[in-house]
Amino acid sequence: MKTQPIIPARLQWNDDGVPFSPEYDDVYHPRAGALEQARHVFLGGNDLPQRWLGRDRFVVLETGFGLGNNFLATWDAWRHSAPPGARLHFISIEQHPLARDDLRTVHRDSTLAPLAEQLIAAWPPLTPNLHRLSLDDGRVQLLLALGDAVAWLPELVAQADAFYLDGFAPAKNPQMWQPRIFKALARLAAPGATAATWTAARAVREGLSAAGFQVKLAAGQGGKRDITLARYAPAFTPRRAPSRLAAPAAASRHAVVIGAGLAGCAAAWALAEQGWTSTVLDRRETSAQESSGNPGGLFHGIVNPQDGAHARFNRAAALEATSAVREALAHHGALGGVDGLLRLETSGTDASTMRMTLDRLRLPPDYVQALDCDAASEACGLPIAHPAWFYPGGGWVQPAALAASFLKRAGTSARFRAQVQVESLRRVDERWQVIDARGELIDESEVVVLANAGDALRLLDHPGWPVEKLRGQISVLPLRPHGPRFALPRMPMAGAGYLLPAVDGLAVFGATSQRGDDDPTVRASDHADNLAQLARLTGAALDIRSEDLQGRTGWRWVSDDRLPIIGAAPQALPSPAAGHWLRLDQPRLVPRMPGLFVFAALGSRGISWSALGAQVLASAISGAPSPLEASLLDAVDPARFVVREARRRASSP
Repeated sequence: MKTQPIIPARLQWNDDGVPFSPEYDDVYHPRAGALEQARHVFLGGNDLPQRWLGRDRFVVLETGFGLGNNFLATWDAWRHSAPPGARLHFISIEQHPLARDDLRTVHRDSTLAPLAEQLIAAWPPLTPNLHRLSLDDGRVQLLLALGDAVAWLPELVAQADAFYLDGFAPAKNPQMWQPRIFKALARLAAPGATAATWTAARAVREGLSAAGFQVKLAAGQGGKRDITLARYAPAFTPRRAPSRLAAPAAASRHAVVIGAGLAGCAAAWALAEQGWTSTVLDRRETSAQESSGNPGGLFHGIVNPQDGAHARFNRAAALEATSAVREALAHHGALGGVDGLLRLETSGTDASTMRMTLDRLRLPPDYVQALDCDAASEACGLPIAHPAWFYPGGGWVQPAALAASFLKRAGTSARFRAQVQVESLRRVDERWQVIDARGELIDESEVVVLANAGDALRLLDHPGWPVEKLRGQISVLPLRPHGPRFALPRMPMAGAGYLLPAVDGLAVFGATSQRGDDDPTVRASDHADNLAQLARLTGAALDIRSEDLQGRTGWRWVSDDRLPIIGAAPQALPSPAAGHWLRLDQPRLVPRMPGLFVFAALGSRGISWSALGAQVLASAISGAPSPLEASLLDAVDPARFVVREARRRASSP
């Protein structure tokens, strides 16, 4: 997906006091009121709340978020009428979203004001992403797609039960009402999906009808004579392209998760938000004792001038991580901070060039800023010799505490079993059996998640994916009883290595990275390397001996494209003689092993990637709308390796 800069809306009011857009020369809602329109046109026009009664999940897709009134009215109705435990997924596209401060100025009906406050508190930085806002303890999920609807609709992975066709008038904004929009809606329509819009324009009715909707006029409100209602009922069932969105893989809605590091614990939390239960198995006595066992780690996004897949995924993941870490700090006793992070730019690029990149991409300052040396030094409290990217929502946290927070948030939906060594998997009667070294059954389920880093490859019988194991060693210096040997920053610093603020009386920095090294011992030579990195990072000579340091070693598993592996496990590639591999040009076309999923290769970005990756995984398992667009799902799908191999075979003589 080619992203475009997000240009926030300019909110004004007309002479009648109605919110008005100068860009489109049109009002956001009729003079009669936004709540009246939301209830009559969009809720009533889609026969809501009646249609969601008795449903475990209901999905609404809106083509213009605007001021958020339709969402708030739907959320309010959901609260008063939805079945216990049911989930509302509300997907909304907005090309020109309001800035948070402008959102605060919108007058709300008294019944919606408390919900509006929660929406404002959760409002994201205005970046071109699919933003997941979790509300009502996960019972309400708002997926806010910022950008052009024409670009976003083909990227959504969802099946909508109801469509809210909102936006400025067709005469003012014809882009939102063109035939390709209606065709894209038909692709996303669940059987029997309905649609409603306030406009009765003939072109809109004809466009919906041509896309397979049965259209009728209904009485309007607030002085408007007619509105348009529709139901998806094509004359013939169109053949749809293969999709990742399938029916839930298990009637029991229970999964066995192997591995209780950040990936496995986050998976349990995300599954619980979708109404699933899980059993989390780990070979250690407690969770997060292997790759997630360091005393502290950092998280942040990245900036890339091309804003490609890496930048977009890391940005989306960092925004989700910020929310997860805040929760861990505020409610689960984790140590850490979400007060910002500095990523030093050591390539020679100056701050002026960095700002030009941000201006071109229009990335907002609440996501990232470009600081010169003086500003970076003031931000962290240390003299900095390089300009830096400042991520206001970045920070650090104890990985094990974040993992524990995920498990706590899963509550009774997750059961943790320690000191369980999984030797193999066995498929019996459409269920996966988890087997120990004695050949005895540990557990079984229709769904199994392999969240156990490199050991996932062994359980998959070594599929040959380009994933490697890297040894890393951190260095730790106790700050007492002799006091600090050097000044610590107010916020984490990264670049040539990293340095955290004080972590429970410790200075933590590092880390080394070595291929093909299985040595578990803490080595003085690696401490020396970390000290050299630290000196380059801080620009200061350090009077610290390697023997004064403590440390910890661990292993990170990384893919060759430096992205995680998240999704349904693909079947092995057929033999060349079968010829099937010739058609495997996209990950979604690759056959899968039913009920078997992978969440691995988080490398050194486990804190940054775990929360979003878990939500992506849970949506794939449960059939809920994906919080990641299709092109980024391709980028992290384990089937990408199968597609690469298929292309290699196809090009071979």
